Order: sequence, then C-alpha cells, then structure tokens
Amino acid sequence: MIVGYISEYSHFIKIDLNIKTMKDLFSQHSLRYKQARPNYSISILKEILQHVPERTFAWDCGAGSGQFTQLLAPYFDHVVATDISDAQLQQAPYFENVSYQVQAAEQTSIPAQSIDLVTVAQAIHWFDFEAFYTEVKRVLKPQGVMAVIGYGLIQLKDTTLNSLVQQLYFETLKDYWDSERRYIDEGYQTIPFPFQEQAVPTLSLQYQWTAQQLLSYLNTWSALKHYQEQNSDDPLQLISNTLNAAPENLDVTFPVLLRIGTLKK
Repeated sequence: MIVGYISEYSHFIKIDLNIKTMKDLFSQHSLRYKQARPNYSISILKEILQHVPERTFAWDCGAGSGQFTQLLAPYFDHVVATDISDAQLQQAPYFENVSYQVQAAEQTSIPAQSIDLVTVAQAIHWFDFEAFYTEVKRVLKPQGVMAVIGYGLIQLKDTTLNSLVQQLYFETLKDYWDSERRYIDEGYQTIPFPFQEQAVPTLSLQYQWTAQQLLSYLNTWSALKHYQEQNSDDPLQLISNTLNAAPENLDVTFPVLLRIGTLKK
C-alpha cells in the first residue's frame, strides 16, 4: 500500500541495492552541477501535467540534485526522487513531501501500480532502456504517464561565441563524449519509447547569463572532464579570451527535448 511506503518522509533515505547500471559521471562535482546547470521551466511541467489525470505519487528518476524534482513537489501529494549518486542527492532541496533515495533506475523498491507520473530529466540516455522501461511499466498506474525531459546543445545569440561553443562541442571534444550523448544530439527521438506517445509543442529554455555562468556551465560537460584528464591545455581558453570583450549579459537558449507517453492499451 502506498501510504505505508511513504508514511514517514525524510529529506534523504539511502537504499543500497548494489545495482549501478547507470554511469555516474557527476558525483565528484555535484555542487558545481547543481549551481551551473540550467533550471527547467514551469511551462515544461504544465505541458506534462495536461496528460496526468491523478497527482498522488510521482517518481523523478535520475533526479540528480533535484532540478526537476523541485517543480514536481507542489503538484503532487508525494514525490520519490531516485539517483545512483549519493553526492548529487545530498545537494537536493528539502520538501516535506519528497523522499530522496539512492536507487538504480532499473530496479526500485517502489510498489507496483502506484505511480501517476514518472519523469526522467537529462538522464535517460545513461539507462539500460529495456530494464528501465520494464520497471516503469511495473510501477505505473493503468492511467499513469511517462515523461522524458532534456535539453540540447546551448545556443548563444552572439554569433562569435556561438561558433566557438560549436567548435568546442563538435571538434575539440568530439572524441571525448560518451557514446550515449548521441541520444541528446538526436533530440531523444532515437531512444526506445514503448508508450502511446502524445503530441508536444516546441519549447525552449531562455536565459541571460554572465560570462562566468557560461564558463561554469561548460565546465560541467562530461567530455570536458574526459579531455582534461588526458591533456594539459585548457580547451576553454579561446572562449574565455573572447568573453573578456563580450557584453555583460549573454542571451542563451537551450532547445527542450520532451516526450510524453501513456501505457499502451
């Protein structure tokens, strides 16, 4: 029974299932990741909620430091947020109705047919798709909803900086991205999605960032970490030099990746 499962919430509950099928690339710099990554907009959540008939229990899988969890909390009676990274979850914000748990995406202690909404934000490309979707279908209620959220390559209005970021991404770091990154480049359209898919509008995240915010974000790229482990030069040097003459506020945009589905009849 779901009430028994969540009768006493704590900010953080560690459940070690000895299952780590998802790559953990972000624990070492969890605070930097929390501070530098873009926040999701409420418009994304509202688009998802249009398809969710009940709002008792949500599962935010691969929650990291709670970037998407914090949007879910006001709209559901209870939220369970899971990740394999203890360090990431320790950075997540506190809500009385949210339980943070160290669990793998592919096997959890969540009761069967208990979840109204499953969300995965910028993480599904690391999962074992078949095992994860088996778990999703086990825990979803018959009218439950699955939502995959993400954002693509950053775009800058400043054409010079945008070109340099593109060069960094596609040329300098070309051989340092994990193979799973291609799913983001392909807009999550090539991941398996065994659900009755719903139509979604084109959305984007738009911000005005300082030069330091941009550099901090680029420093969270996993490929940049891989590059720095194998090379002595600074791949951000040219961008840093260009930012010295850039405007105080930089217009940046991230294309939103969004797929919403229900269990097939």
